[in-house]
Amino acid sequence: MLIAPFLALALPAMPVAGQVEAGEDGEWISVFLDCASRNCNQNYFRTELPWVNWVRLPDDSDVHVIMTSQTTGAGGREYRLDFIGSGDFGYERQLSYQAPPTNTDRETLDEVARTIGVGLLHFATVNGFFDDISAFQEVSTVLLNGQGPDPGERVVAQEEVDDPWDFWVFRLGGRTELNGEQTRRTQRIDGSFSASRVTPTWKMNFRGNVNYNQREIDLADESTFTDSRTDWGFSHLIAYSLADHWSIGVQGEMRRIVRFNQAFRAEMTPALEYSFFPYEEATRRALTVFYQIGPAYRRYIEQTQFLQTAETRWEQSLEFELSQRQQWGDASISMTGSHFLHDIDLYNVRLGGDIDFRIARGVSINAEGNISWVNDQIYLSAEGATDAEALLNLQQRSQDFNYSLQLGFSFQFGSIYNNVVNNRFSGGGGGWWWFR
Repeated sequence: MLIAPFLALALPAMPVAGQVEAGEDGEWISVFLDCASRNCNQNYFRTELPWVNWVRLPDDSDVHVIMTSQTTGAGGREYRLDFIGSGDFGYERQLSYQAPPTNTDRETLDEVARTIGVGLLHFATVNGFFDDISAFQEVSTVLLNGQGPDPGERVVAQEEVDDPWDFWVFRLGGRTELNGEQTRRTQRIDGSFSASRVTPTWKMNFRGNVNYNQREIDLADESTFTDSRTDWGFSHLIAYSLADHWSIGVQGEMRRIVRFNQAFRAEMTPALEYSFFPYEEATRRALTVFYQIGPAYRRYIEQTQFLQTAETRWEQSLEFELSQRQQWGDASISMTGSHFLHDIDLYNVRLGGDIDFRIARGVSINAEGNISWVNDQIYLSAEGATDAEALLNLQQRSQDFNYSLQLGFSFQFGSIYNNVVNNRFSGGGGGWWWFR
């Protein structure tokens, strides 16, 4: 549903943007869209909602809109929109839209734009941005507070629908890729399948994949280096909502991973999770503790440094994760520790996080990094990696740690308005510079 017909029905006398008088200062509603989600097509939203001023900085807005999303059990996506008043506007409201997996991008964009429009209409009405607010009040009352519960506050119960699939969703996929040049050739074939069922009480996911890779490289001595490998895997997750903040479950997998010297790997790990905040708030803030323990069997391609060709070892892990998305920006941090029960000195500890923080008007900093202390590589081959395998990163090598770090900043100044959409030369003129 397009927002334009919706507005035409709801506001028959509504002037175009720039003609509407708003409040005592004559300013039209200014909106800052803070989007970290799929289908964040801001040009589309500006085109479909031309009756607001879209600003580039949160400090210049009347209302700050935070848009997040998460996948639904059927493979669709739920979009959550938080409308937070800026400055003197003490306003806060949340709306949501669930896009089914069969939606086209256009259908999803239309409904997301409509949901944003409804939220902005309600904000404008409550805060007196229009001389004649009767039509606005009527529409917002019916859509937000009238018939039935507020959007996003409940899900359809299993007994309320006639679903011949009983909430099961199945997917099959495949891809083949060929590329190369005179002295280098690669071939890749991938296949995957999944089956999932998600209800308010249960969450079940079953996934499988197979990957074939072949690489040929002509060397200077006129010989050819060839590497062919097939990896495959099957994994499952079964989780149960034990209480408001508790979940229990079991994860398992069977896998072949040539790079990690494992011809066959199988494991089954019961798990327990506690969420300090309600699970419904996960797109805006989350603090969880996750613990799992269980055995893992490995059969190796080559004998390991510990002279093993196969072994079963028990492992346990504990993870803490905190994430926030607020008006000042977003941040997350996680810490995971694991070790083998037969030898506590065989451990792995990982610390990671990212932040995007607005420190002043138009100025923001961003950073992302992680570091791991590694001492649990019991699967490494006793023969080690050849020079070719090391150069092409085809075989895992011994290491004590690994890390990555990214730092950045942005500084923006100039016009605060962001209303105009111009799609000319959107491709940037092509890639002519490649041939210079």
